[in-house]
Order: sequence, then structure tokens, then C-alpha cells
Amino acid sequence: MLTDTSPPASERITTRLLLVRHGESVATVERRVAGRRTCAGLSPLGYEQAARLADRFAAGHEPDVDALWSSPLPRAMQTAEALDKVLELGISVDDELEEHRPGDADGLRFDDIVARWGQPPTDGVVYEPYLPGGESLAAFQFRIGNAVHALVRAHLGRCVLVACHGGVIDTVFRQFLGLPPRNGVDLWTLNTSITEFAATHDAARSPSRWRLVRYDDAAHLAGLPPETPPAVAPAAEP
Repeated sequence: MLTDTSPPASERITTRLLLVRHGESVATVERRVAGRRTCAGLSPLGYEQAARLADRFAAGHEPDVDALWSSPLPRAMQTAEALDKVLELGISVDDELEEHRPGDADGLRFDDIVARWGQPPTDGVVYEPYLPGGESLAAFQFRIGNAVHALVRAHLGRCVLVACHGGVIDTVFRQFLGLPPRNGVDLWTLNTSITEFAATHDAARSPSRWRLVRYDDAAHLAGLPPETPPAVAPAAEP
């Protein structure tokens, strides 16, 4: 449960939000969609990426983190666990920070999803779910917006790190910078990269104007392969 720890009024404070995408997942290697039911966590490369990220924080060149949060999905939790070996803050979990909920597609290969339901929409359709039983883009972005607002409100004047997902980072990026839900531009956020936002604001109020400090900072991955080669899998079912 979130507890409001905001400082007293009449002062200006800075709140920082560090968003870290999880390490490479088993599902990515297998080219599958993995939600709460089927996420199998990190691949061997994903664990190495998370260890590199933890080493980066251990070196003391990153902001001092006051709170560590995570999505409940194993790939995010395992990334947070690697970080907490260094940060020693304990991990708070918020179910509302999980990736776009895939409904009936949970566990299916990408090719099978396209074979059953066609290509994902790229136009302005945001209120209708693409996948049966899944979330619409509008519902997903609303959920993430509420969760991040509550998290920030509970840690005003502090630095919060969230181990999460590419879709979560895309949503926060759009909401903080005033971009539309879908505008023909997609972010491609690297595994374990750091995206940082900061806001200086009245202590008694939540931030209303955020500054993008950096996006997709993955300097710690230098020398690692960009990805694990896709697992060999049979052709999609007709």
C-alpha cells in the first residue's frame, strides 16, 4: 500500500523517476507474448544485462535511489532483484505496472497471433482491444498513468526507480511530454536501459511539468551481444 511521504509545503523540491526496462526475456527469445500467466523471466543474456545494470549503480555514478518498485511480471522482478543486491531497499510491487495485458494471446508466438487475428492496428484505434480478452491501448495507458501518478505522489522529493516494460516507458514518455496515445512514432527501448525524468515543484503538490533527462541510456551494455538469436520454432498454425 502506498503511503504519502510528501514533505511540508512552502519549499521547492525535485522528484526523480528512473524507468528501467527489464532484461531480455525468455519470451522475447522464443518470439512469444508473455503476460502474467506465462512469463518465464529472463534469458541468460537478460540476467547478464541486469547484472551489468546493478554494477553501474554500485559504481556510484547514478542518482541515489530512495525507493525500488517493480511490475509483478517475473522478467521485471528478476531485474529488480539484481538491482536490489546493490540498492538494498527491498522491492515494492504494484500489479498496475505490468505490461499491456494480452488476454487470450498470453503465451502465443507472434506469428500465431498474426495468423489468428491479423496485424496490430497502426491507425488511431485506441479504445478497441486488438486481442480478445486483452486491454485496449486507451485502457492500458489510463492504468499506467494512474499507477505512476500514485507512485510519484507517494515519493515527492525523492528518487524512485521502477523496473518495468517497454510499453510502460512509452506511455509515461507520452503522458509526461504531452504526446498523443498513438501518433505514428514508436519508441524502441533497449533492455535494462535507463530513462530518467525530473521535476522541480512545490513540495505540497505533485509535479505538473516534467523534464526528460535522458532516454534509453544503455552504456553499461557495451560489449554484450544485442540479443539472443531467436529460438527455432515451427511455422505458425493455419
